[in-house]
Amino acid sequence: LMVWLRRCTHYLFIVVVAVNSTLFTLNAGDYIFYTDWAWTSYTVFSISQTLMLIVGATYYLTFTGVPGTATYYALIMTVYTWVAKAAWFSLGYPYDFIVTPIWLPSAMLLDLVYWATKKNKHSLILFGGVLVGMSLPLFNMVNLITVADPLETAFKYPRPTLPPYMTPIEPQVGKFYNSPVALGAGAGAVLACTFAALGCKLNTWTYRWMA
Repeated sequence: LMVWLRRCTHYLFIVVVAVNSTLFTLNAGDYIFYTDWAWTSYTVFSISQTLMLIVGATYYLTFTGVPGTATYYALIMTVYTWVAKAAWFSLGYPYDFIVTPIWLPSAMLLDLVYWATKKNKHSLILFGGVLVGMSLPLFNMVNLITVADPLETAFKYPRPTLPPYMTPIEPQVGKFYNSPVALGAGAGAVLACTFAALGCKLNTWTYRWMA
């Protein structure tokens, strides 16, 4: 019974974290529409994606103890996002159907660290966290290249009114003139280690609850 209960809890965690990761990253391309705040939004979205990827991937990786499961987790996130984006696209939401699977290469790095350090959890947190945090904003830049031109899209899908939360306040002020990739990578590298540790801790808690 306990094995069954533990297994069910594990699958529940995976579904909850993967779904939340997907929801959190669904609008990750929307910085394109914030023409005045594009780089600020880009940096924030890069960091949010980094954290949501690493907490779930680390949890999954340390639960199974098999290098490769972090990449599998990123694949789950990607497929979930494709399904959700496709649904939005069919409703007329102005976004390209193809969404770059940018989480996969970062998750591969996480798997590589886990394998190369012979499944050392502390190395996974430190080295894996830094690598994912630094790489994801770089891969996220691919989104900028692949999404449709924002002005063209704006003319194609005119919006008569903006909801209050979308109304720009003091445009230009929030723009980062320095590299948003470097900024996202710097912040991501620090924060991702913390979230990798959280992923490991979730694993420990799961076992404690089920013990």
